[in-house]
Amino acid sequence: MAECKHWSRSRTLWVNAIAAGLVALEAGTGLLQPHLPVSLYTAVAVGLPVINAVLRVMTHQAVHA
Repeated sequence: MAECKHWSRSRTLWVNAIAAGLVALEAGTGLLQPHLPVSLYTAVAVGLPVINAVLRVMTHQAVHA
């Protein structure tokens, strides 16, 4: 059986959790948008899937709870 790592060591899960937290913060408060350029939203929309793909390719271990 392949060696597994604890979920808290997964970079992919951390990147997605941070992105989800920031989206929830913005949706709930609207505090981020006035301080960030519109182009950042486009960069995140394009960049997050790319980052996820790169991290997934770099992954060599399964995640366990």
